Amino acid sequence: MWLNPAEVRLPCALWATERANPYFVLQKRRGPRDRDGGLAGLLIGTLDAVLASGARVAPYRILYQSPDSLTCWTVAHGASYGEITKHWEWLEHNLLETLSTFENGRDMNTFVRVKIQGVLAESSQNCGVREDGDTDKFKEATSQFHRLFDMPEEEKLVSYYSCSYWNSKVPRQGWLYLSINHLCFYSFLLRKEDEMVIQWADITQLERNATVILPDSIKVSTRAKEYIFSFFLNINETFKLMKQLANIAMSQLLDNKTFEQDLSLPELKSKMPKKVPALKRDLDARAKSERYRSLFRLPKDEKLDGHTDCTLWTPFSKKHVVGQLFVSKNYICFSSKEEAQCSLVIPLREVTVVEKADSSSVLPSPLSISTKNRMTFLFAYLKDQDFLLRRISGFLQETASRNCYEEDMAESFSSSDEEKPAKIPKYGHGVCMYRTEKTKELVLKGIPDSMRGELWLLFSGAINEMATHPGYYEELVMKSMGRCSLATEEIERDLHRSLPEHPAFQNEMGMGALRRVLTAYAFRNPSIGYCQAMNIVTSVMLLYAKEEEAFWLLVALCERMLPDYYNTRVVGALVDQGVFEELAREHVPQLYDCMQDLGVITTISLSWFLTLFLSVMPFESAVVVVDCFFYEGVKVIFQLALSVVDANVDKLLKCKDDGEAMTVLGRYLDSICNRDSTLPPMPHLHSLLIDDKESYPEVDIFKLVHSSYEKFGAISADTIEQMRFKLKLRVIQTIEDTTKRNVVRTVLNETAFSTEQVEELYGLFKAEHLTSCYWGGSSSPMERHDPSLPYMDQYRIDLEQFKGLFSLFPWAGGDHSDTLALRFFRHLDRNGDNLINFREFIIGLSVLCHGDLTDKLRLLYKLHVWPGNSLFGCVFHQAQFIELCKTLYNMFSEDPREQELYHAAATVTSLLLEMGEVGKLFCNPTGMNMGVTEEGSVGLGEQGFLRLQTNGGDTRAEGLTGEDKQQPFAALEEVTLEDSLPLGGCLDSAEFFPDKGHGDDVSVSSYSVLSSGSHTELDDRDRLRCEEIAEDTVLVRSSHFGDSLPNPDCLDKDWTISFDQLLASVLTEAALVHYFEKPVDMAARLAMAKGMRKLGSFLSSTEYEAAPPPGSPGLSEST
Repeated sequence: MWLNPAEVRLPCALWATERANPYFVLQKRRGPRDRDGGLAGLLIGTLDAVLASGARVAPYRILYQSPDSLTCWTVAHGASYGEITKHWEWLEHNLLETLSTFENGRDMNTFVRVKIQGVLAESSQNCGVREDGDTDKFKEATSQFHRLFDMPEEEKLVSYYSCSYWNSKVPRQGWLYLSINHLCFYSFLLRKEDEMVIQWADITQLERNATVILPDSIKVSTRAKEYIFSFFLNINETFKLMKQLANIAMSQLLDNKTFEQDLSLPELKSKMPKKVPALKRDLDARAKSERYRSLFRLPKDEKLDGHTDCTLWTPFSKKHVVGQLFVSKNYICFSSKEEAQCSLVIPLREVTVVEKADSSSVLPSPLSISTKNRMTFLFAYLKDQDFLLRRISGFLQETASRNCYEEDMAESFSSSDEEKPAKIPKYGHGVCMYRTEKTKELVLKGIPDSMRGELWLLFSGAINEMATHPGYYEELVMKSMGRCSLATEEIERDLHRSLPEHPAFQNEMGMGALRRVLTAYAFRNPSIGYCQAMNIVTSVMLLYAKEEEAFWLLVALCERMLPDYYNTRVVGALVDQGVFEELAREHVPQLYDCMQDLGVITTISLSWFLTLFLSVMPFESAVVVVDCFFYEGVKVIFQLALSVVDANVDKLLKCKDDGEAMTVLGRYLDSICNRDSTLPPMPHLHSLLIDDKESYPEVDIFKLVHSSYEKFGAISADTIEQMRFKLKLRVIQTIEDTTKRNVVRTVLNETAFSTEQVEELYGLFKAEHLTSCYWGGSSSPMERHDPSLPYMDQYRIDLEQFKGLFSLFPWAGGDHSDTLALRFFRHLDRNGDNLINFREFIIGLSVLCHGDLTDKLRLLYKLHVWPGNSLFGCVFHQAQFIELCKTLYNMFSEDPREQELYHAAATVTSLLLEMGEVGKLFCNPTGMNMGVTEEGSVGLGEQGFLRLQTNGGDTRAEGLTGEDKQQPFAALEEVTLEDSLPLGGCLDSAEFFPDKGHGDDVSVSSYSVLSSGSHTELDDRDRLRCEEIAEDTVLVRSSHFGDSLPNPDCLDKDWTISFDQLLASVLTEAALVHYFEKPVDMAARLAMAKGMRKLGSFLSSTEYEAAPPPGSPGLSEST
């Protein structure tokens, strides 16, 4: 980029001159990877690694030097040679000739300065304000990141930090680079270079450690190794960012959520803090928005705009509460500094007036907000009152006026004040009610049946989604009606198991409502669809809420309050199982070992947590648990589970097996009662299955809940989230390992590869899939990764990814690789969905690696049978035979026995030509014109006759001149198979040949293999005559024939060969037999493929740095 000219001194050991002219000098900064860097390069490399000077100084620069002065001015710098070369060429083209006309050095200096400043101003004006807003220092660090680790431009650097990596108990000072998909470290100290690249998707554990030697460090664990980093300047920020990036990677593995940068960042105040990279700001904003949504139970797409410290006047306590005010596009929220003291959610759809109140010394900078239900909220001590008022006013203007549906719903929530307890109106009512400790106490005492559905909607946040999506549920019901899928089949099977003891679900009305809610949700969220336990929870919701309200409660439960609980892998429940284990170890240590031995924890997590105790407790008691859950969140479930276990410590310690332990817990749960319930007692399904020989004393549900808060109330939501993150990495990687083992076990029975080879192949297959997720592909990642499919089909690759793995195939290599890869891919894609799974991939590879000659030839034969064309069945016609010949000649191009194989292929070709012509006698015995010449050779008319004589191993081309003699087997121009063979489409032989008008195109028909027997409409020059070909003749390309291509409609449909003829012909040539039967070194191919992924898979399609001119130092090599 152009720079405002700044003075520098020319003699400098840190820079080497690349180009120079009388006025300008192009220099490159010395570095450790320069061949001629010497001691200076070694010292500079060490300083760059320790002090990050390389991140502040671009590797290339251009200096202007006046002829009569030693002072120079920096006019441009660049991160790559290609970038700086453009500036150099501009200077030579626009300034060099003009500068030679100046006689005064001072005028020359002024001219250059003004010219460069003008270019700089014009460039800034054209670019405007950059969207990324990144500093030059960060841009240079990004360039260095791409250069050091061979990353493509699509891989975005988030941030980088100075730290030490402990390698063999020796710290290596360097720089930690954190990008979206990779954790990278680089260090260079006195000729010792350390470089590592770790994918976030490979990390199994990420934690902070503190020891005597290392008081604060970060340990990163993968399946193969552990890495310890320490001596961070800001370890809290670093670890927080690493956790967030690891979470993004786990989401990619779990449900294929790809990362997309959010360019709509919140508006910043005029007084900006230190410059933060745009991507880092995006991730920080995501983390804050996620916490904001979790704290106030807001919809998943709500983004936090900003927050500020303030106070809230609470009329019920007549005092100001200190806390924070949060503002987003659709909500204004408040949370007290003291946990649970007071919180507030004000949807902007409910706001009528936002205005400044009278400011005073007692109440400085106040802001008043009034709502439709005549509630007024007064906030004070706002640091930037004007900015906040402007933001809220802008959001209010954007908020569309709500329809009558929402007004009617708001009225319904405020019309039952008489039924509410005396305390509730004191704290407001409806969606804008104050949520305080008193509110919590009322909830723990039980919500009245008449208010339960309403308050569940409020506390869960489902009311907001229902209010902003009027008519959405009815639309889903209509769309899903009559649809059949795996989810609907499972729903029908479980309908009669949903609270069968309750009268509401003993008739078609209740069953129909339950069916509609579950089916609508399965249609809304196919990634979850339907999971067992959803029917039980939904049936309870329907008892207290309307059908549409129950649907939105289910949405809140599955997508926000218990994320990942109800997907196909129940990952959320498995993670919380680990969390419960950790909490039991901490809070019930005397029982932990016993529970581990009995295996009780697994059963607890999958039955208690998934159904919120509804399947194991009497109904009237379990709904109290649901009340607390919707108000407090999942911490209530952990507290209650620990209380149940703690109350049965003595009996559990005496149990001998898991069955006895579950019986103890089951009887205890059945004994829990709700004496305040007005519902008639209902027999509990779980209790009917237990032989209750010994009576169990009743346990009051309210006392149990109160006890759980007393003993385990210190467990906070933040603690649970931290533990969830730690265990989520382990659980998801365990699932991935299980998938891998199942796939390997299945494939081993179908191939001859060893277990280690199959595991390595699976790793490469999965890595190719993940790479396409990182940097894009021709198909959607969601199409290629579906966790709901069987293990073998969960990861699938498309054609572009298959080409990346085609180097593993023995026939790969040369210019024909992409064409042959396309044929292979279409052959393996049996179902025609343009994707192949691992089984299809490895079976195809196994044929080439372990199949015999017949198997390999049969595969080669099938690759050239045109799909979708019934005319060409199990025999080859002329065009297919031409393509087969092309493939054979290209396959041999890099073989050590190339000439011998060419000769053998020519012999086989001539033999097959004769077979095809002879076969025509039986298909069309009359009117045949064999076109056999007396000379015993294959002719292409007078000008198109070509022949290769082979005498004693020397190949001589007759009729060839110039470069054709040097390369008699020059490959034909590739047929654009992608254009001629559309995926899943039907083929026409005409598609393989260009029109006559395209003189530059060389068709596959340039090979001398076309019969002339049926080409009576062609002139003599365009005919191909076939006769006996001498053993020393090799068919080669005819450039003359390419200019007069025959019409594909005139192809001889009677000329055919079969696979048996091909096999018999190949068996006559020992060279071909040896080629197809020689063993394949799969270990070497795997090592080469892994090396290519390590060193070359990160290269971008457009190189970030062009090659330097001759004579200049080469590009730095990747270690």
